[in-house]
Amino acid sequence: MRGQQQIIAMGGGGFTMEPGNFLLDDYVLKQSGVEKPRICFLPTASGDHPDYIRMFYDFFQTRACFPTHLSVIEPATDDFETFLLDQDIIYVGGGHTGRMLAVWKSYKIDSILKKAWIKGILIAGVSAGAACWFEEAVTDSVPGKLTPEKCLGFLKGSFCAHYDSDKRRPTFHKYIRSGETRSGFGVENSVALHFVGHEIKRVVASVTRADAYFVKKENDHTIEKRLFTHYLGDTEF
Repeated sequence: MRGQQQIIAMGGGGFTMEPGNFLLDDYVLKQSGVEKPRICFLPTASGDHPDYIRMFYDFFQTRACFPTHLSVIEPATDDFETFLLDQDIIYVGGGHTGRMLAVWKSYKIDSILKKAWIKGILIAGVSAGAACWFEEAVTDSVPGKLTPEKCLGFLKGSFCAHYDSDKRRPTFHKYIRSGETRSGFGVENSVALHFVGHEIKRVVASVTRADAYFVKKENDHTIEKRLFTHYLGDTEF
């Protein structure tokens, strides 16, 4: 699918959360349409934590790809735009959504990422790295709370990662029911939404019995619709 606008938004999972389960990350690599893609990790949401960066290389160096990363704390280049637009895949890690968006804005990385997406560079991300592409998300950027947060708006609607947690599902429903948050997607750990353009191409999972949902307000209630999910252990894409 090289050249199409793609975003793969994971509710949780991948190399950071599923040691020994490579299905989601291998799926990301394959969707680039490049035999040996250049993949750049953006660990901004973790504060460019060195252990997170090491985990990225530990996994992707075992695959047919050229892994690299971009740290804003210790950048290997001062030309972020040229560096990012030279990639086949940009993979955004999890962490603090609000802080990540603020850092990106200060370095104009948000604008560069929009150019990358329009150009057809595959964008993938987990948790904060998935939520940021939507108009809004429910995040834990405020310590001790789950609150709505304005995001980049590449994709319409809202997003809630880790939807299978005890607190996130009811909180997402509460904000949609009150009108504080747009209708949107609740995505459990080990599940990814694969968008081509603004439409979902498919929903994939690295484990069985993991799901994603579309949640909307109807009258004074929320309606939750389960999305059909392909288990990657049974299906080859």
